[in-house]
Amino acid sequence: MSEIVLNTQPKHICIQGLGFVGAAMAVAVANARAQDGSVLYRVTGVDCETPQGRERVQALCRGEFPFPTTDATLHEALHRAYRAGNLSATTDESVYASADVVVIDIALDIHFLEDEPQLQMASLEQAVRSVAQKIPEGSLVVVETTVPPGTCEKVLVPLLGEELQRRGLDENTVHLAHSFERVMPGAAYLDSITRFWRVYAGATIEAADRCEAFLATIVDVENFPLMRLSSMTASETAKVMENTYRAANIAFIDEWTKYAEAVGIDLYEVIDAIRVRPTHSNIRFPGLGVGGYCLTKDPAFAPAAARQLFGEESLEFPFSRLALQVNQAMPAHTVARLQNLLGGNCKDASVLVLGLSYRQDVGDTRYSPVETLVRGLEADGAQVTCFDPFIDYWPEMDRFLPSDLPEAGPFDVVVLATPHKEFFDLDLPNWLDGARPVVLDTANVISKDQRQRCRAAGIRIESVGRGDGL
Repeated sequence: MSEIVLNTQPKHICIQGLGFVGAAMAVAVANARAQDGSVLYRVTGVDCETPQGRERVQALCRGEFPFPTTDATLHEALHRAYRAGNLSATTDESVYASADVVVIDIALDIHFLEDEPQLQMASLEQAVRSVAQKIPEGSLVVVETTVPPGTCEKVLVPLLGEELQRRGLDENTVHLAHSFERVMPGAAYLDSITRFWRVYAGATIEAADRCEAFLATIVDVENFPLMRLSSMTASETAKVMENTYRAANIAFIDEWTKYAEAVGIDLYEVIDAIRVRPTHSNIRFPGLGVGGYCLTKDPAFAPAAARQLFGEESLEFPFSRLALQVNQAMPAHTVARLQNLLGGNCKDASVLVLGLSYRQDVGDTRYSPVETLVRGLEADGAQVTCFDPFIDYWPEMDRFLPSDLPEAGPFDVVVLATPHKEFFDLDLPNWLDGARPVVLDTANVISKDQRQRCRAAGIRIESVGRGDGL
């Protein structure tokens, strides 16, 4: 690798997009330190001039993280950056004019036309164009956004070159690299950036070298070495393929979940027995379904990219397509299970759903399977109340939620949908206080001992992935 000398003055790093990834990345970069403990970077988070964007900007400027999180390390790091004065946020794109590095962390959705995934990258192109119109020569642009394979080389490289030439600059004076995020909101939110393996590649060797030098100041490379791939398309493929693999793994469990319930066995103990084999240690468990921003869409990226970016019309992705279909339909099984428990339908049943987030200990409802569950229950005539300790407003359903756990008395059914720590700590018999709703655990929150004690007290508890009474 060619030597990259870091300036003794703090370099200016802009993080474009202050969502769940970008906001945490801004905190991580602001906490980078030189060997003598001095601040390495002056970090500016940039978001859109929208109510949501302004809210995120204002939160960071107050020294507050814009999303609920239980990660004490992340909160401490944010406070450290706030005290040091090297983290700010704005909606003013002119800050790119002084940036040494811009990290792209904006969302990229995918749409479907007659079941065929369609790439629509106008928002990403506009975001990168706004950077290219202002960024100085010699700077580095790092794309962290999960993008369809081929996006950087076939879309963004030409776009950057076009904008630089329009400014009278050589198209090679700004360096482009791809290094996908593996952010996991929750208890280890910050560590999923600073203490986790990172893959990267550059449009040129110099771009890759500069990207490596930058990442090495943020990531604990001694324990989590960086991995350079031969091309940005390879790096993009790595992220899409790893997420597609996980989605397929989860989809695989769906049929076994139904089998276990039908024949009266406990699929969790079966999987525990299988997981002792190192080759099978990451097999997934039963659950409500797949949610979040990645696994619900990323399996569609490669089929769409093959067709739209590479012109490969004949390539087929049957497992990727099936994984999407199975995972999208998975919450319907929980609806069907509740219908059976209630004698055939949920009409007029009062249902309390505990947990809305797709992931434990974070307030993220994007593409949550709980939304599909709630819509299915209400379509069947149920009256649904929802509670999540991390969420007071559910934007996808335009609903305000209670701030405290409701009393159990009014409900016919309680569904444990998200494995938040608060629900693990819940003393179920004490909370029920004599009430006897049907309790359906979709997230393996209630232990075997707890299930036995509750049943001895006359409480009916069932679990997704277990036969009745197990």
